[in-house]
Amino acid sequence: MKIPLEPHDPYLRTYTEPEVTALLRELHDRGKPFGVQWASARVNGATVDGRLLVAFGDTSVATLLNLLELLREASR
Repeated sequence: MKIPLEPHDPYLRTYTEPEVTALLRELHDRGKPFGVQWASARVNGATVDGRLLVAFGDTSVATLLNLLELLREASR
């Protein structure tokens, strides 16, 4: 398992809204077999210190990427 990303990681500033939207689609696809679904999850357009927030509790992209990593590992 990779070390989880921290919400303040400067790397996260490189993600664009279309990239995060694609990650959310992946989350829906990979999460479906595990019952992990956020139909309302979307990029909310808000930022904190240059990092986009994702609207499922206004979390950071780090949380989205960490969750995807867990789902990728679970499907192996």
